[in-house]
Amino acid sequence: QVQLAESGGGLVQPGGSLRLSCAASGRIFSIKFMGWFTGWYRQAPGKQRELVAAIFSSGRIEYADSVRGRFTISRQNAKNTVDLQINSLKPEDTALYYCNIQKTGDGDYWGQGTQVTVSS
Repeated sequence: QVQLAESGGGLVQPGGSLRLSCAASGRIFSIKFMGWFTGWYRQAPGKQRELVAAIFSSGRIEYADSVRGRFTISRQNAKNTVDLQINSLKPEDTALYYCNIQKTGDGDYWGQGTQVTVSS
């Protein structure tokens, strides 16, 4: 089994920054994310869950248009962690942020989420 645990959310003023972290554990992670999709999603109240940043199995990195230039995803294979640095926060970034990892044949896993609230 695989467990994901997000951390780093909180209440921040517009223009502020946060660093979210997702720690993966379980027997599968002896392979240190090799070949896995790793991504961060968010879901605001009344809206659909959206992908904001991802590192694909090929190593390609993509961002949603709404966060490009402000968010940075990184992966620390030796530590089994995936981080999301979020800068220049806006009220519209308020959402529950989820970590997701998936690999064909090995599974699709989600964390419980960490809340980010941007408000003055």
